[in-house]
Amino acid sequence: MGSERGFTLLELMVAFVIAGLALGVLVHGASGGLRSVAVANRYQEALARAQSRLATVGHGLPLAPSHESGEDGFGFLWTIDITLAAAAVPLRQPADATHGSAGRLALYSVQVGESWIADGRPRHVRLQTERVGALP
Repeated sequence: MGSERGFTLLELMVAFVIAGLALGVLVHGASGGLRSVAVANRYQEALARAQSRLATVGHGLPLAPSHESGEDGFGFLWTIDITLAAAAVPLRQPADATHGSAGRLALYSVQVGESWIADGRPRHVRLQTERVGALP
C-alpha cells in the first residue's frame, strides 16, 4: 500500500477559514488605525483654529467681557468667552494733577473653543488663558 501525499479537502477548508479570519483581523486593525489618524488630524486642525482665534483676542477682537460664536467652516464651530477675572488695579499713580486720572487694568479670563462632530460623537478643543487689559 502506498502512502498518500497532499492535503484533504477538509484540511484545505480549515486553512482557508483560518487565513480568512486572520485577514479580517488585519483589515479591522488597519481601518481602526486609519480612523484614529483621521480623528487626530481633526483635533490638530481644531487646535490650530482655536490658537488662531485666541491670537485675535486683544488685537482684532477687543479685550472686554463678551461671548461670541460662529461657524468656522468644514463642520467646525467656534466660541470665545471673555470674562472679568479680577478687580481693577491702578496702572500708574500720577505725579501731579496735570496727568489726569490714572488708567486702570483688569485681568480677563479668555476661553476659546472649537467643536465638531466626528463618527456621530461631538468633539471639542478648549484653550484658556488670562490677559491683562484696560477696563472698558
